[in-house]
Amino acid sequence: MSIRTNTLPPRHDEAAVVGKLSALDRFLPVWIIAAMALGLLLGNLVPGLNTALEAVKVGEVSLPIAVGLLVMMYPVLAKVRYDQAHRVLADRKLMITSLVINWLLAPAFMFALAWIFIPDLPEYRTGLIIVGLARCIAMVMIWNDLACGDRESAAVLVFINSVFQVVAFGALGWFYLQWLPSLLGLPTTSADFSFWAITASVLIFLGIPLLAGFLTRTVGEKAKGRVWYEDRFLPKIGPWALYGLLFTITLLFALQGGTITSRPLDVVRIAVPMLVYFLVVFGVGMVLGRVLNLGYAKTTTLAFTAAGNNFELAIAVAIGTFGVTSGQALAGVVGPLIEVPVLVALVYAALWARKRFFPAEPAAL
Repeated sequence: MSIRTNTLPPRHDEAAVVGKLSALDRFLPVWIIAAMALGLLLGNLVPGLNTALEAVKVGEVSLPIAVGLLVMMYPVLAKVRYDQAHRVLADRKLMITSLVINWLLAPAFMFALAWIFIPDLPEYRTGLIIVGLARCIAMVMIWNDLACGDRESAAVLVFINSVFQVVAFGALGWFYLQWLPSLLGLPTTSADFSFWAITASVLIFLGIPLLAGFLTRTVGEKAKGRVWYEDRFLPKIGPWALYGLLFTITLLFALQGGTITSRPLDVVRIAVPMLVYFLVVFGVGMVLGRVLNLGYAKTTTLAFTAAGNNFELAIAVAIGTFGVTSGQALAGVVGPLIEVPVLVALVYAALWARKRFFPAEPAAL
């Protein structure tokens, strides 16, 4: 990806936005579709695949899938500049607004969408709610950079979301899947739902790569310096996040093949509320940032970090809690296919909003 200069031309070349992505990033929807197709093919050609995958487990997750999940989480968390947390923490407007959207408004909105769009499909509904709780820590950095957002603020907000998920994800899962539905007189998740299962999944599949990412950056920068770390080391490990995602999707679809081919309308019903969620939450972030006079760069960062979701974590939690062939896992798997094209489109929307509402502002450093 090209390095931005200190200023942005008044009329940004939007046609070049997607061109800044690597071939792997640019055609990610194609690779995801190919991974789905390969998974379906493997599921039909290798009938004993389920047994083989379940032979060795990490917690409640088969070892091959656990490896894929950890591989796609680590490179993203290795990119975070952990020493910059104080700068964003000092910006109270950005910090408070981000926390409110990410941890109050967005999960509540996904909860409402899940019950509005798929009240009759409890497994998919639960999967959507879990997706709403898994806040951005992955590809949002790419979309934010392409839209000329504040790169450092995005990195720090991602870090804060990562830590907050380790601490609070389990409690929020219990709140939205058991306590709130019970209070509203709605059906709750099945009796075998485990508060501790979600917490354990977060600690394993987020806590481990988070610690590894922190140690990698700390040791790497101390030994070789930040320029070497970001210009040479990160580009080498970066693609592995997508390799891990595609590997995991292939295995998941191999095990989900029967559900996908027999109930394609269910997949569509999962996709529709996700589409509504992305568009509305992104719009709310942009409007609030404009009203609070955060400036274009931070407003864009606020919007993307609010709209983006951590499907890697949602998939890991769904698998660890409900099983690899569950409807909850399928809801997480559908997520990346919807998120990628929608957030690419929202990059263009953000650049248009800059010209319309922030015409005099330079790009973020």
